[in-house]
Amino acid sequence: MIPPLPSKRSAIAPFLAMDVLSETRALERQGRHIVHMELGEPGAPAPLAVREAAARALSQGVIGYAEALGRPALRQRIARHYGEAYGVDVSAERVIVTTGSSGAFLLAFLAGFDPGARIAMTAPGYPAYANILASLGLEPALIEVGPETGYSPTAALLEAAHRAKRLDGALLASPANPTGAMIPSDEFKNICAFCEEAGILFVSDEIYHGLSYERPCETALAHSRNAVVVNSFSKYYAMTGWRLGWLVAPEPLVRPMERLQQSLAISAPTLAQIAAPFAFEAKAELEAVKAGYARSRALLLERLPRLGLADFAPPDGAFYIYADISRFAADSAALAKRMLEEAGVAATPGVDFDRTRGARMLRFSYAGQESDVMLGLDRLAAWLGAPEA
Repeated sequence: MIPPLPSKRSAIAPFLAMDVLSETRALERQGRHIVHMELGEPGAPAPLAVREAAARALSQGVIGYAEALGRPALRQRIARHYGEAYGVDVSAERVIVTTGSSGAFLLAFLAGFDPGARIAMTAPGYPAYANILASLGLEPALIEVGPETGYSPTAALLEAAHRAKRLDGALLASPANPTGAMIPSDEFKNICAFCEEAGILFVSDEIYHGLSYERPCETALAHSRNAVVVNSFSKYYAMTGWRLGWLVAPEPLVRPMERLQQSLAISAPTLAQIAAPFAFEAKAELEAVKAGYARSRALLLERLPRLGLADFAPPDGAFYIYADISRFAADSAALAKRMLEEAGVAATPGVDFDRTRGARMLRFSYAGQESDVMLGLDRLAAWLGAPEA
C-alpha cells in the first residue's frame, strides 16, 4: 500500500515559537524549570467578569451554535468599542466574530483575494501570515524594514514594491510582532491613502491594540472605509484559549465572509461569545495587567543593554523585544537552543520572523509574570557572564 503524500500547500515553514514551546514542555516534563519568554501569551487570566459569565452560561445547560456572523449582542458591543476607543463610527453590520484572529485572517484572505494574488507584508513579520497566504495559493511580497524606518513600513516602501510588481493587498500590523514597533500616525494615514488610490486591499492587524506605552494605537478605520481590520480578545483581553477574534469588513465583503464562515467554522465558539462583552467593562483589571507589562518592559530596557543586547527594535507596543544577538552568535536558532538547555530561558529565534536577516535576532516576550522576566534576566546575566556594571 502506497502511503498518502502530503499536499504541496501543506509544505509551509514551521512556526518556530511553537516548536520552542514543545522543546520547553519536554524539558519541564523532565523536572526542569524554564522561564517562558518565547510566546506572546498573557500570563494573566481572562477578566473575572468574563469567567463568571462563562460559568453562568455553562450552568444553564446547552451551548449551541451562534449565527455565522456572531451573536448580535457581541457584534454591537464591538462596534460601540470603536466609538469609545477611537471616536470612529462603525456599524455592527460590518463586524464579524471569528475563531481568533487566525480565523479572521482566513476569511479576509479568502474573501479578498483570488489565487495568485500578491500581498505585501513586512520582514520581520508574524510567520503565520506568510504560511497562511502560501497555503491558500497566495503570494507573500516581503518588504524589508529595519532601523532606517523604525522597523515600520512606509507608504513609499509600499509604492516602490507596487511599481516593481503589482500588489493586490497589504497586510500590516501596528503594534507589530515581533518588533513591537508602531507605524507613526502620519505614515499610517499615508499608507491608507496609497492603498485606496492604488486599489490595494489593506488588511490592518490590530490585535495588539490596547498594549502601547508612549502613544495611543490608531485604527485604519479612522482613515479608510475600505480597509479590513482584524482584532482579537487574545492579547489585551488575555483570552488566548477562548479562541475569539473579530473583523471589521467593508460592506461588499460582509456577505462573502458570512458564506465562508458558514462552511469553514459554522460560528465562533458560542461560550466565548457569551462571555466576551464583559471584557470591555473590565478596563481597570486589564489596565492593571498592562501596568505589569510596562514594568517588565522597563526592566528589559534597563538590563538588556548591560547584558550586551543594546540593539533592538523600538518596543512601542505589544509585549516583545526584538534584539540583535550577533555579538554572541551568528545563528539565533542555535543560540536559542543553547539558551534553553543551558540557562533555562526560552526565547524565539529571529529566523521565525525573517528568513533572510533573522539569524542575528532573538525575540523576547514579556507577556508573562514580572517575576519570571526578572528571573530570566538573572539567568541570562549568569549564562552570558555579564557583569551588568
